[in-house]
Amino acid sequence: MNEAVLKSPQTTRTVLPVLGAASFCHLLNDMIQSLFVAAYPVFKGGFDLSFAQLGLLTLTYQVTASLLQPFIGHFTDRRPQPYSLPFGMGMSLSGLLVLSSAPSFAVLLLGSAMLGVGSSIFHPESSRLARLASGGAHGFAQSLFQVGGNVGSAIGPLLVVAVVLPYGQGSLAWFAFVALGGVIILTLLGRWYKRNGHAVRRPRVIVAPEDRPAHRQVVGGLSVLFCLMLSKWFYLASFTSYYVFYLMEKFPLSEGDAQIYLFIFLAAVAAGTLIGGSVGDRIGRKKVIWGSILGALPFALILPYVGLTATVLLSVAIGLIMSSAFSAIVVYAQELVPGRIGMISGLFFGLAFGLGGIGAAILGVMADAVGLELVYQVCAFLPAIGFLAVFLPDIGHGHKA
Repeated sequence: MNEAVLKSPQTTRTVLPVLGAASFCHLLNDMIQSLFVAAYPVFKGGFDLSFAQLGLLTLTYQVTASLLQPFIGHFTDRRPQPYSLPFGMGMSLSGLLVLSSAPSFAVLLLGSAMLGVGSSIFHPESSRLARLASGGAHGFAQSLFQVGGNVGSAIGPLLVVAVVLPYGQGSLAWFAFVALGGVIILTLLGRWYKRNGHAVRRPRVIVAPEDRPAHRQVVGGLSVLFCLMLSKWFYLASFTSYYVFYLMEKFPLSEGDAQIYLFIFLAAVAAGTLIGGSVGDRIGRKKVIWGSILGALPFALILPYVGLTATVLLSVAIGLIMSSAFSAIVVYAQELVPGRIGMISGLFFGLAFGLGGIGAAILGVMADAVGLELVYQVCAFLPAIGFLAVFLPDIGHGHKA
């Protein structure tokens, strides 16, 4: 696809300081979000919550993080809002303070919703910022941006072990200073964004007919991507929300040890994300999407039936393989629907949060009814949906068959 036709303002070279700062702020944002999920054992003990209630917490957070994103992205496609970035981080800061002092489950739900709103504001515009600073290396830029979030998610459980478990729910407020640092950095990024001419209202992008994918390709491609996202995020929800409880239930592990194993899994997710985008730039995003989701299937099928060491090793393989898909999926979708970078970024980040939340809620109800071990046995078949990747259309130079 001839990207010059898009006439989207962007730098002609990769601006690594901007990409690095955006990735670091993504780290801070997602670290704050992961603190919330990793602190579930604290909430569960303090408020005597069931797995279904934990699933509802995840659903509240991730639905609020998903519903707004496509609308925010659509709006900023026409009217970029660089200073929405620090505002989103400020909303997450407020959510942390609410969670740290919540006296009831209802207030926990409010705090989780505030975190979700902050994330929904942050992601579409920061993803656009990463693409604008990419210099044309879209897969690499998207991966570098996303790996910051993955690293932040991985750090969260360690901070819970080091701080929240010893000092309790109120210690979540200490991380408000981290969010404040993010607000300052994002304000500086907003200035760069504006100074480079991106924060101006732009006319609707016109794409030449020969460069525009057919309507059938767009609808079919987006439908397949939705199914692949459902497979990926439902399965990953079993790890992000319940892996600690699964390990503690199946093996004689303390809560702290189980959190360390969650960190190892999330670190593998971060590594896979970074690898996936760059590989997609070289060999084609369709191949990466196909291999990353379907490739996890044999490991997923084996995982529920092995010992602790094998469980950890298989979890690392699953995290590494499955996470390599997301950067490729986002960039593939951006090229499938050219000129709608913000809307597509918001849609797919929103889908990630929303499907993960719905998955966590469903799996929580299942866990209460039949136990976590059976949940993992059933979820092991979800990567088989990756076979649908064969129906993705070949579009442009970035999608070699």
